[in-house]
Amino acid sequence: MNDVLFVILRRLRWPLIALIAAYAVSVWGLVLIPGVDAQGNPARLGVFHALYFISYTATTIGFGELPHTFTDPQRAWTVVCIYLCVVAWAYTLGSVFHLSQDRTLRDALARRHFARRVMAMQEPFVLIVGYGQSGIMLARMLDRLEQRTVLVEIRGERAARIEIEEYQHAPLFLTADGRLPDVLVDAGVTHRKCLALVALAGDDDTNQSVAVCGMVLNPSLRIITRIHTPIAQSNLETFRNIEPINPFQSFANNISLDMGSPERLRVVEWLSGLPGGACPESLNLPKGHWLVVGSGSFPDYFVTALHGAGVTCTRVELDSSQQGDGAALRYRVDKDDLAREKVVAEIGRAVGIVVCADSDSLNLAVVTRARSINPAIYVVIRQVHAANASLIDASMANLRFIQAEVVSHRVRQLLTSPLLIRFLRHLDDDTGEMARRTAEVLEQRVGDRVPFIWVFDCYASYVGLREALAPEVDPPLTIDDLLINPEKPPERIHAMPLLLLRKKQEITLPTPDTVLLSGDRILFAGQHGERELQRRFLLEPSPLTYVRTGVEPPRGWLFRRLLSRVAGRENNRHAGHAVHTGGVERSEPQRKG
Repeated sequence: MNDVLFVILRRLRWPLIALIAAYAVSVWGLVLIPGVDAQGNPARLGVFHALYFISYTATTIGFGELPHTFTDPQRAWTVVCIYLCVVAWAYTLGSVFHLSQDRTLRDALARRHFARRVMAMQEPFVLIVGYGQSGIMLARMLDRLEQRTVLVEIRGERAARIEIEEYQHAPLFLTADGRLPDVLVDAGVTHRKCLALVALAGDDDTNQSVAVCGMVLNPSLRIITRIHTPIAQSNLETFRNIEPINPFQSFANNISLDMGSPERLRVVEWLSGLPGGACPESLNLPKGHWLVVGSGSFPDYFVTALHGAGVTCTRVELDSSQQGDGAALRYRVDKDDLAREKVVAEIGRAVGIVVCADSDSLNLAVVTRARSINPAIYVVIRQVHAANASLIDASMANLRFIQAEVVSHRVRQLLTSPLLIRFLRHLDDDTGEMARRTAEVLEQRVGDRVPFIWVFDCYASYVGLREALAPEVDPPLTIDDLLINPEKPPERIHAMPLLLLRKKQEITLPTPDTVLLSGDRILFAGQHGERELQRRFLLEPSPLTYVRTGVEPPRGWLFRRLLSRVAGRENNRHAGHAVHTGGVERSEPQRKG
């Protein structure tokens, strides 16, 4: 509110001075000019009467002369006051109307309104700084998963698109520089409901500034940022709460993984895709000699990944300084690079080419030239801007790299299910057997769509699990009990356990007969709606008791009392029968002597 008040006072400084001066001069004149009372005696207006008269005269209300009829000099001065105050009021009101259109004031009011709405949020939310291609795709993914978001974007034309986007839960947005600490505070970086800060600005310097600033303001907050260069990655690795994402490295690693273990890559993409989407297929990249064409750090990651997969490759460097001029660009591609005999020979013997320059038109030109030399070559192309999708479509590439998809895909993994990241790390260390078993069980129990991922917290504090997790319960609670449909037993829900976290122990693909203990956390993958069915086991003991025993226990207080009385009578009857028959069990204690 201080910013708004400061802007108002600064813009209305001279109009308010003019209005105050007009009133002061008018009152001063009326006090000095002598008048007469009803008996003709000399009389002067007091300051209060003069101010009261000017107040309704200057605003054109006009109640009349008081406390006595004015003399001609007083009336003459009143005429001067009328025009003086009307001009002052016109000047002030014009300034107020102009102030209502002032961009600075409107921004201050919008920011204050935004800050109040953020502070009033009662649902967990994710703060996203940067609403480019990656920010748009991530916000849509999170909205589909019913996760609230708050957006900060410095470019007004990008922020304006948020109002016309279709969201189930409209995100709160602010047009401001996310590198400023007060902007991040207004956006909720210190809010208790803020789950994470995601920096997706256009350059590494901005993302580093946002990430470090967010960590300083809220050291316990989880921060995810996109970076592109090894320097930025090494700068952020020293901070514990900052998780850098390098889309270039992630995509190159997927290329290497497909060449070495395609089934593992398929399972990773299958589990981490957008829930409900189609099951991904293996890329089936050809093995042999590859050609990497591009500039900057992107080709370096590809060369490292291809060498790691045991594949030879040749890199062709493009001069990025020539990419601003179309004529020079065509000259570089047609005559200086690809027309060389060595490069032509490399294209002729290569089984695949990776084109990853910073210009979509340059990438299309390189692909077109390479296809004219080797029509059977496998093409991996980079799409820089979403608006140039038609150019990339014209290349008819076998595989397309879109940075926004890789980034949003990775961020969603980190935000929605941290346990899934742990399971995927086990897949990275697997030789192939674990990936094969996971794929088989997924096809059997979940189907050919991307599953929904959730975590079942097995805590005895939940009402539904209190009795089932008691030490004396026989048989003990197992994962198989959680896979039974509580509405239609003994039917099973379409889900499978991926990971069991027990303190510091991680058990991958636990078997259904695994006994559960209080404090266990189980990562499940299943179809839509199965999570809601499984959550019924947490709310009340009836569903879990029903699927374990086949008998539905009473839910109401009256029926539970009646059942306890019947059980008590049965126990007394059996105890009395034991005493009467002289059995081992006795309902009375043995007397001494």
